[in-house]
Amino acid sequence: MWSAVVTPAEARATPITALVVSGMNDVLNSQGYTQAAWWNRIPTAAWLLLVAICIFCNLLMGLVARGKSAFLFVILPVALAISLSLIADIDSPRRGFIHVRPQNLESLTESMRSQ
Repeated sequence: MWSAVVTPAEARATPITALVVSGMNDVLNSQGYTQAAWWNRIPTAAWLLLVAICIFCNLLMGLVARGKSAFLFVILPVALAISLSLIADIDSPRRGFIHVRPQNLESLTESMRSQ
């Protein structure tokens, strides 16, 4: 896509071609950010640390909450499970509950199809 824009821009340098080159640069930057999101995932060691912290917090909660309400045993595991599932959901861009649509790229695709 970049080569399709650069050749005409070099042949005829006008403000309109500069605007087209700037727009194409923004599209390519957006593609680069998307690729970086796929490559920069949470490392396995960080996941192991999070799981270990969750296990030890639940063990400590079990030791402290002897003889108390059963409701206390439910609060921490549920809160930790929700937080870990949200972290996992944010870490995987195409799966999960949270979906962010790339509206800028979709509108560019539609405008290119209409022409």
